[in-house]
Amino acid sequence: MKQTVLFVDDEEELRNAGLQTLMLHDLPAEAFASAEDALARITRGFQGILVTDIRMPGRDGSWLMQQVLEIDPEFPVILVTGHGDVDLAVQSMREGAYDFIEKPFAPTRLISTIHHALEKRRLTIENRSLKREVGCRDKVESRLIGRSDAMVALRKNIRAIARTDADVLITGPTGAGKDLTARALHDMSDRAAHPFVHINCAALPVDLVEAELFGHEAGAFAGALRTRFGKFEYARQGSVFLDEIDSLPVSVQAKLLHAIQAREITRLGSNDPVALDIRIMAAVKTDLAEAVAAGTFRADLLYRLNVVTINVPALEERRDDIPSLFLNLAAQAAARYSRSMPDIGADVLARMATRSWPGNVRELRNAAERFVLGLDPVDIPAGAMDQATTLADAVAAHEKSLIVAALTAQDGRLKPTYESLGLSRKALYEKMQKYGINKQDVEP
Repeated sequence: MKQTVLFVDDEEELRNAGLQTLMLHDLPAEAFASAEDALARITRGFQGILVTDIRMPGRDGSWLMQQVLEIDPEFPVILVTGHGDVDLAVQSMREGAYDFIEKPFAPTRLISTIHHALEKRRLTIENRSLKREVGCRDKVESRLIGRSDAMVALRKNIRAIARTDADVLITGPTGAGKDLTARALHDMSDRAAHPFVHINCAALPVDLVEAELFGHEAGAFAGALRTRFGKFEYARQGSVFLDEIDSLPVSVQAKLLHAIQAREITRLGSNDPVALDIRIMAAVKTDLAEAVAAGTFRADLLYRLNVVTINVPALEERRDDIPSLFLNLAAQAAARYSRSMPDIGADVLARMATRSWPGNVRELRNAAERFVLGLDPVDIPAGAMDQATTLADAVAAHEKSLIVAALTAQDGRLKPTYESLGLSRKALYEKMQKYGINKQDVEP
């Protein structure tokens, strides 16, 4: 929808002259002789702006401005004043007017002011739209935050398979969010109302792995005083997440393979199989193909698990997400520690975006918690920015991160962004185009 300028003046000659000026500059406009007629056109979602004379018989421009700002406090209103009305116009700006123009004025002055006001209105409408979109996020997007291509692809894959019962192998570096991915798959599935059982295979006692997974009967071994369900039985109708499955002993992998294929287990000390209605998800910290070659992981188990494989990207692969992710993690930390959310400037966000995060999101979460607790992020042992192939690459990466951080800190608003960076509007647009930055991709 094109933005429209509503032009109000009770004098027909001035009204027609103003309308002609706007049309000559390709600005869609509507002219009104009274404040009431113009007010009838204005809604909170109206795409355009208002230009109105202050002095008019009956309802004047000041009254019209007050009514408009009651409908939408962010609506840009430009007042046209006579020489004697300057004080009134200044007072009106304190009350919310966008700007005022003193008669007689050059057409270029009017057009320039209108263009700036239209840009402000466009940004306001877009930001509202983005916030509505954020409010309507599904469980995947609210949990796996980020608008980088890698995260968009990850969420798309999760949505595609969540409602199926396909077993899933989740890969990715330590701390990237494999457990969050598994939980998102469960929460988006038809099994969401049933248990989600997270099993850290690396933490299971070696001599009790089978009992923990499959359960045991009373007297199955020393200390087994009563029958106990294993974690697989406990998860009936739900999901089992085998984290670091590559840590399981090869002897247990054979029994696990049978449980996954047959969807049944046999408790230690029993001969009666127990049917399972579960979904299996597994995560690995190593390359399973290499583990198979080394003889530490069964090839048949690998082929059974990787019906669907989902890769969770490292934080390095989605640096543009770091500023918004850091803000979100800081907000979570503030709520958890009952602290007020601290002000986080673009400089802090830029430093976060340019650091190396070998611990991925887990390490970034620790940084956010330290910041909320009043500790300077400089103290975080995060290292410097990753090595670039050339100095030019390093400078470009740093500049891009600064711009993304500033946009994030300013909720996507361009004017405060280029002012905080010491750039002109034109220079900011050029750099955003150069680095492929879309302000709509910056989460508010």
